[in-house]
Amino acid sequence: MRRMTRNSGTTYGVGIGWRPEISGFVADLPGLRFVEVIAESVGSAGPPPALAALREAGVAVVPHGVRLSLGGAEPVEPDRVRHFAQVAELLGAPMASEHIAFVRAGGVEAGHLLPLPRTREAVDAVVANVSRVQAELSVPLALEPIAALFDWPDDELDEAEFISEILDRTGALLLLDIANVYANARNRGTNPLALLDRLPLDRVGYVHVAGGAAHDGIYHDTHTDPVPDAVLDLVTELCARHRPPALLLERDGHYPEAAALRGELDAIAEASGYPAIT
Repeated sequence: MRRMTRNSGTTYGVGIGWRPEISGFVADLPGLRFVEVIAESVGSAGPPPALAALREAGVAVVPHGVRLSLGGAEPVEPDRVRHFAQVAELLGAPMASEHIAFVRAGGVEAGHLLPLPRTREAVDAVVANVSRVQAELSVPLALEPIAALFDWPDDELDEAEFISEILDRTGALLLLDIANVYANARNRGTNPLALLDRLPLDRVGYVHVAGGAAHDGIYHDTHTDPVPDAVLDLVTELCARHRPPALLLERDGHYPEAAALRGELDAIAEASGYPAIT
């Protein structure tokens, strides 16, 4: 099985998040080599026909989890882990990914990805849950730090230290969301390049690129707005430091016309130096 790891030498270029609403558009992309699908949207019977057709055509499909709650104080739910691993198998995935976040506590579902306090206790909780998931997975796991509108008051580690310690202790890869890097830096008043320069970029499995919008002085990582030039500039900066194997456009609603989507994919290709897929 092919695996997207930092040692494989495999280049996947630019891809897009597969969603039913844009499945026809995705199917018509001539140079597409990989997509990502929300893991929880794939049933135990297998992927939807349009996604299965991409897989059969040789397009790599990566399941992206949003409900495992790896940062929760409680152990990850075994049924959710089994389904996550099963989806990776059904898709013949080169890797799977999830978030460094929590979505439930005490049986209450938040409905959102929530940030963790950057404490050593939180690191221990993430590491324990990641280990439980890795024990079921037959492919590498990549972890995505999220965009957060606030920091907890009892943080013991900065963001780079927190991420790096989790990756070191789990052996996981990094799913670097460059739009999250931009959003967090903008909202905190920090320099996004300072974080890039301290992250283990050789551990990047792939990269998310997405749009957002500012409201009342806060920048929100919406996935429903065009990718801003500032995020594309960060893609260029990232690739100058360590070129990732793959960059993926995330869109989760308010889908524009096909020409606009193609324009976003082409802009990512231009910023990264990868060939256009449109």
